Amino acid sequence: MKRKALMKTAAAVFAAAMMLTGCSGGSDVSNLVNDATTTPEQTTTNEPETQSTETPTTETEVVEEPAADPLAFEEGTVLVMSCGYNNAKTGMRFDAEVAGEGVTLADGVTYHTGDFKPTWVEIQNLLGFEIDDQYAGDKDTDNYTKWTADEGTLASIDMFSGSAAQLQEGGAAGNVLNIAQYLDVMPNFKAFLDANPVVRMSLTGSIDGDDAGAIYGSPYFDGLDDIEKMPLMRTDWVVKLLDGEGEFTADSSDNTAAPVYQPYMPTSGKVTVDIVKPDGSGVTQLTKDYDTSGNIVAKMNEAGSISGVEAVNMLRTYIDECYAGFYGTERSNLFIGQSAAWDADEMVALLRCVVANSATLNADGNKVQGLFSREENNNSRRADLYRLAGILYGVRGLESRQDYLFFDKDGTLHDARQEDATYTALLRLNDMVKEGLIAADFVASSDDNATKSSDYVKNDTGFMSYDYNQTQTIFNEDGKLDADEKYMAVMIPVAKWDDGTGETYMRFTESWRSAKTGGWAIAAHVADDVNKLHACLKLIDYAYTYEGQVLLSYGPAAFRDDSNTFDFYGTQMPRISEQNYADLWSLAGGNYTNFARQYLGSTLSFNKTQAFENECTTAVGKEGPANITNAINLGVIKHPALAVEDNMFYTIVPTVLPTTDAQNDLLKQNADLNGSFSTSKLENNVFLNVIIRGTTAATDADAGVAGADAASMIANDWNGATYLQVKNQAWTMLQEYANANF
Repeated sequence: MKRKALMKTAAAVFAAAMMLTGCSGGSDVSNLVNDATTTPEQTTTNEPETQSTETPTTETEVVEEPAADPLAFEEGTVLVMSCGYNNAKTGMRFDAEVAGEGVTLADGVTYHTGDFKPTWVEIQNLLGFEIDDQYAGDKDTDNYTKWTADEGTLASIDMFSGSAAQLQEGGAAGNVLNIAQYLDVMPNFKAFLDANPVVRMSLTGSIDGDDAGAIYGSPYFDGLDDIEKMPLMRTDWVVKLLDGEGEFTADSSDNTAAPVYQPYMPTSGKVTVDIVKPDGSGVTQLTKDYDTSGNIVAKMNEAGSISGVEAVNMLRTYIDECYAGFYGTERSNLFIGQSAAWDADEMVALLRCVVANSATLNADGNKVQGLFSREENNNSRRADLYRLAGILYGVRGLESRQDYLFFDKDGTLHDARQEDATYTALLRLNDMVKEGLIAADFVASSDDNATKSSDYVKNDTGFMSYDYNQTQTIFNEDGKLDADEKYMAVMIPVAKWDDGTGETYMRFTESWRSAKTGGWAIAAHVADDVNKLHACLKLIDYAYTYEGQVLLSYGPAAFRDDSNTFDFYGTQMPRISEQNYADLWSLAGGNYTNFARQYLGSTLSFNKTQAFENECTTAVGKEGPANITNAINLGVIKHPALAVEDNMFYTIVPTVLPTTDAQNDLLKQNADLNGSFSTSKLENNVFLNVIIRGTTAATDADAGVAGADAASMIANDWNGATYLQVKNQAWTMLQEYANANF
């Protein structure tokens, strides 16, 4: 099912489900919720009445009483909650660092340290419960550990946040409430799960015993059924190097490094790929004619170390010949245009040109870096380079929703850590490191090295990364880039993929939004207090109404313009207010996510819509995603689906798989496997080691194996084969359960 159709289906199911939604014990919100769920494009059709031929009776008309609210609770019920998003600044209340001496927001209210943020003031008013906030700014994993440390501690909390895996384990231990048993009185949440079957699977924490089909937490969605990360480039540099009549000239340039990287694409023959028509109206085909042009990497390699000027002119000639003049004098559109068709080899050729022409691209004469990550001393950001390798070289599992797992055509799970193709791709990045095409600070990262994407962009020293669009393209409007400079998303590259039906050159991204790895859970003891239970369930169910999604994404009405809506994948969504937009920039430098969490208290969990993020994206930042979204809708860019497909290669892996206690014990024994792929700060990560050094060793002095031998070592010596066997068993059992019960 295509994304737009899926979202329309979900919206329709939302509306139908609202008939069952009631109100809390003290606040009548049923009409509000029902009205809000009917989005502006929905209408009601009245059929002509049928005339009765019967004689009217004099019986008194019976007026049906409104159905009782199945989740009624006493007004003022107090929920003790420890829920937030990983630090003190992103809880439900203002902390001192954010509030300072007091901060006045778009609703005209001045908030101080300890005050509830606007979203949570509104939630309490609407739903009629009170919150006793006990969140201390812990990460999900630490928060869970604190509140489940012993029975006495757990008894003092009603709702808490945690990682999906921990909540599943806590449910099995009897600490976390199974909310699946209440789905019949949570019609909006149930409708959402029915519309997204793989999401329902992701939340299933048990498939046997009394808790079969259990859901142990309310999931968090940072958007749903949409692309997540994308390549970003200084597109003005691409224009400067590649466009125009005649040859490229420069007063000075460096020489390219001695070539190490070898061709990935063919060196002869022809490859035909689908592209978007230049006007965006449909799909056409474009041929890469290697018989005419040769492979650009092979030609550069044959020439050896050459001047940056010579490299640019070689790439210009190649583009003209390979694509038979399709791009004309605007050769940059091979990379940055709607009809882009670039591949990994062409990217490497462009990186060689960029790095060797620092004098042209940086007015201060500083050395320009090629590929970089958002934070060079943080593995969670540095990992984006191996994620980029996945789309460059047709490798699955590097952006999986769970570990590094992916399905083959027949539905068998594979682990990218145990695939030779993974290390072949990573070693290609290692070749780029040897040529100086990946940022030096990425390679030599340390705790003292905190170089960030903002440093690269504002100093004109970084060319390309792979990241979230909104938070990175804000640099176009906060004074870091001049008016004629652009840092923006570009099209997904062409690569050779094998989806089980044979190898083909196409665009595919695994970076697709589904359930994230954290959520909010209800403590098991809450089941003994009907008021607390109903209030907790009411909150979760409300989050999956249209009004609830808007409130928990945008904040209250004072922060948005509900009279001015726009179409967001088939649903009318509000725009943000002018004052709120101004505050976004003055208080958070344009970073939507930080602003929403720190000041509004929204996007902390539940079903966040990307509509708000789209509204907060800069004008330049909207250009690239518009091209990418169009390509997705036209089928030029393929992606995994949130449904079980006939070809399982195109099915997204569930975020969590239900495993038994015995299976969990087996998985915990894999110390080498579990500890060697960390995305925490600068802990050991084999994938990054292979990119930087070509081996699995954490440092040059450590014992390790060559990257080419890593898959076998991980499968056989690090119990990777056992891990994969457990995961496949869990998936098989989950699929059988889902087929019988969902």
